Amino acid sequence: MEDFDEIYEEEEEDEDEDEDRAAEEQLLKYAPDPVVVRGSGHVTVFGLSNKFESEFPSALTGKVAPEEFKASINRVNGCLKKTLPVNVRWLLCGCLCCCCTLGFSLWPVICLSKRLCLHWRLSKRKCETNNMMEYVILIEFLPKIPIFRPD
Repeated sequence: MEDFDEIYEEEEEDEDEDEDRAAEEQLLKYAPDPVVVRGSGHVTVFGLSNKFESEFPSALTGKVAPEEFKASINRVNGCLKKTLPVNVRWLLCGCLCCCCTLGFSLWPVICLSKRLCLHWRLSKRKCETNNMMEYVILIEFLPKIPIFRPD
């Protein structure tokens, strides 16, 4: 008799997971298109620009203050300017720091991006002018979870 109870519990869990996936897909359908910030400097061999434009995209109005956006892009540009020549050394240093803190050094960034419902990431895209690939900053809007849905 206990075996039958286990089977029913597993089926209920599978149904709950399917409902959750369907709800997430439904929310993603209504999410606006991501904002693309293209590089404005020289492109390296790997496709990474040495500078990104700090012009505020109109699609981010009401989501992020123009000053915050400009400060964030300037921070990214500053990091690229400093670290592009010594890329490998900084990569190893960052990996060591992340290993020493067991990844907890990234936790505030993850929490903040979830609260703003924005997801910043580097993405590879094909150049408009030639056949090369380039890295662009993609700012995706994460769908807000309805209030009536418990955590």
